[in-house]
Amino acid sequence: MSIIEKAAGKIEAEARIDTRRVSHDVNIKSDIKQRPPLDNEVLENEVKQAQLHSSVTKSAAESVQVTIDHDRLHQLGIVTPSQGKTQIAEQFRIIKRPLLTKAVKQNGNPVKNANLIMLTSALAGEGKSFCAVNLAMSIASEMDHRVLLIDADVARPTVPKILGIGAKKGLLDILLNEKLDVADVMLKTNVEKLTIITAGSPHSHATELLASHGMSVLLDELSQRYHDRIVIFDSPPILLTSEARVLTARMGQIVLVVEAEKTTQQAVKEMLRHIGSHDNINLIYNKAKAFSGEEYYGYYYS
Repeated sequence: MSIIEKAAGKIEAEARIDTRRVSHDVNIKSDIKQRPPLDNEVLENEVKQAQLHSSVTKSAAESVQVTIDHDRLHQLGIVTPSQGKTQIAEQFRIIKRPLLTKAVKQNGNPVKNANLIMLTSALAGEGKSFCAVNLAMSIASEMDHRVLLIDADVARPTVPKILGIGAKKGLLDILLNEKLDVADVMLKTNVEKLTIITAGSPHSHATELLASHGMSVLLDELSQRYHDRIVIFDSPPILLTSEARVLTARMGQIVLVVEAEKTTQQAVKEMLRHIGSHDNINLIYNKAKAFSGEEYYGYYYS
């Protein structure tokens, strides 16, 4: 029995205990609608129109910087650069270390795109976006790494809401407009080593865009352009949308966020089934109660 299966058994047992849970994640009602079949001609026309109407230049985009309110993040339970040695900061130091160890490109490292790390969950509201932002903020404090946080939850983008920034051109815009460079949509922040890419403009064929050759090229560029950059993807819930399933095959590492007393063993098994064969699946056991009654973020890795 693997360590993830053992953790899943623990989840199922704790799901029968009726204790009070405190959620740090941003609660947004899910509104997933059935998408129409892909019409290649329609999609190609939309891509061409987007290219014709785009006038974004790299020099203009690179000057864009957003300001993150550290005090606000602290109130939300997010790790901040000035926070010091707190419980949550220590927990995410533990969580990030094995991920960073695998992400470092060394001679003989067999993991492709090991610095591309995707966080997902079974359903909405289990804390994946909260964990993704905390992980990114924690990595931003590293001496030898920079971090790019990408909101890939294109159906329900949450990262901008947590960080308190407005909607910007982002991931889907790059895929729709070949004139846009990845640097055009990167948002610099007042956290020195943290850069953000938002989900971008909503699109009815987001799944097909994420599965496109353009996405493969983009991921290769993100993985190889900067040797010290870790890329964190806040992915959609894997049991609710098809986008997450498309992304899993392209990631070097996957982190499953499961909520104590809520995510069932069956849901974990379903997540693993949808992911299929992958050598680097990790698990964050979110919102568990420590002996003191405070929240605890357990970590397991395969």
